[in-house]
Amino acid sequence: MSKLMESTTASFLSTEPKVTLVNSFVKPFDNAVATARTCYSSKGIVTTDQVFGAGLDEEKQKDRHQKRDDLAQSIYKAGHHTTLQHAHFQFALENVSRQFLWSFLHSHPFYNSEQVSQRYVTVNPSQVAMPPLTGEAVQVYKDAVEFQTQAYLSMTEKLKPLVAKEYFKRFKGIDETNKKAHTAIQKKSQEVARYVLPVATFAYLYHTVSGLTLMRYWRLCQSFDAPLEQRIVVGKMVDEVLKIAPEYKAILEEPIDFENTVEAQMVQQFRSTTASHKAFRQEFDASLDGRMSKLVDYSKEGERILASAVREVFGLPASALSDDDAIGMALDPSKNKYLGETLNVSTHSKLTRTLFHSHYTFRKKLSHAGDSQDQRHRMTPASRPTLQALTLDEPDYLLPVLLEQDPELVKEFDQIMVHTWAQINKLRQMGVSDEFASYLLPNAVSVRFTESSDLLNLHHKHAMRLCYNAQEEIWKASVDEAQQVRETHPRIGKWLLPPCGLRALAGTLPKCPEGDRFCGVVVWKKDLNEYERVI
Repeated sequence: MSKLMESTTASFLSTEPKVTLVNSFVKPFDNAVATARTCYSSKGIVTTDQVFGAGLDEEKQKDRHQKRDDLAQSIYKAGHHTTLQHAHFQFALENVSRQFLWSFLHSHPFYNSEQVSQRYVTVNPSQVAMPPLTGEAVQVYKDAVEFQTQAYLSMTEKLKPLVAKEYFKRFKGIDETNKKAHTAIQKKSQEVARYVLPVATFAYLYHTVSGLTLMRYWRLCQSFDAPLEQRIVVGKMVDEVLKIAPEYKAILEEPIDFENTVEAQMVQQFRSTTASHKAFRQEFDASLDGRMSKLVDYSKEGERILASAVREVFGLPASALSDDDAIGMALDPSKNKYLGETLNVSTHSKLTRTLFHSHYTFRKKLSHAGDSQDQRHRMTPASRPTLQALTLDEPDYLLPVLLEQDPELVKEFDQIMVHTWAQINKLRQMGVSDEFASYLLPNAVSVRFTESSDLLNLHHKHAMRLCYNAQEEIWKASVDEAQQVRETHPRIGKWLLPPCGLRALAGTLPKCPEGDRFCGVVVWKKDLNEYERVI
């Protein structure tokens, strides 16, 4: 078995992941078959009771079940899978790592999660995933986690004076003894301090997926970067569903073995070295030209295509509506009032659907913490790396901008990173797999990837992340992106604004929708080139 993957019969030494199915369809599998039969029904909607054979005698019901399973298998093998998207399952997940969330649960578009925030909730140092290590490796791992969590607690306290300075600079009218202010300072301090925590840190969350997504989870659960944890957690999710709908066994495929996944075979084929990893990082970083997010491709005729699409919606020739006016109709909130609403209705509007046609591609470098925020924008998909194959050989991390205010804290942060990577490589030298050693990677570890988006979803993302309340790192990346779109397509880029900017132009009150979470800056009066923040 590859050193990248430990035996799936092993269990974590830490508290076992807890999976609870809290909500689901009453007859999810029967519903899938009912929807399939409805497509060809001349008598109207086929109900789940008809599929199940409710009210029939035992023999006829058995025959009905067999026909149900035969049809389900037939349409599944044919690839007609939309029927499996109707039924959804809501799980409560506990004692799962941030690495698992980033690498697997949140790496695709077809889910919904609400998870505990490391930005706003103080992390419990004892809540960390402990892989199935043996011998001396157990103590090395424990010592490393203890070091990281103590560094987090210490860094939180040391950051408070810096945060307080920036906070009261922004909120000039607030008394320094104000309880709310000190709560905000605590949260901002731990938001930056969390960069030293390991990706092994536990989270708890609600996670909702369709039956189809769950089947895909199961099929690919033994893939990079956390195959053991993925198999354990997804296995429990599948078990929970099979308790209420054992019929899914008729179409449930077994997981692909780790060694047979395409990514594992590629890693084995190329056998990259420390030197090649370093060369890749240097090449990638140089291509960013000093930015966090670099525009590397776009629809060259994006403005013209957008204007044409707007005219097409209303059946107007170019002589009746100029390109400038058409683009304004779609993107100027004073004309398109939908853009000033709290509820995002852009996908449902015939006018704003024209934004789908312009596309932008960015090359990005974020921390694991920053990218965990970025990837939640599921409609701006990215090709994220096989982390354990790229980041274990030497320290490779991002420095939070707040720390730059204090050279001594920068020095301390660097020392924490060097020590963390030394412990990671100590485990590797002891024979611990890269999979398990990578759980010690800090939230600050660099993640390099390419991300693409159509204008409609990029517009929504920037409306959320250009807000001064957004995490600083993803905010900075969004500023980079908006500036470059403005330079490339000025008639489009000038409308990439935070929610307060859009609402101000639309005449929507209050301009800031955050209420008592107002950032303290009248951002809607600032030009993008004036955006600046430390916290």
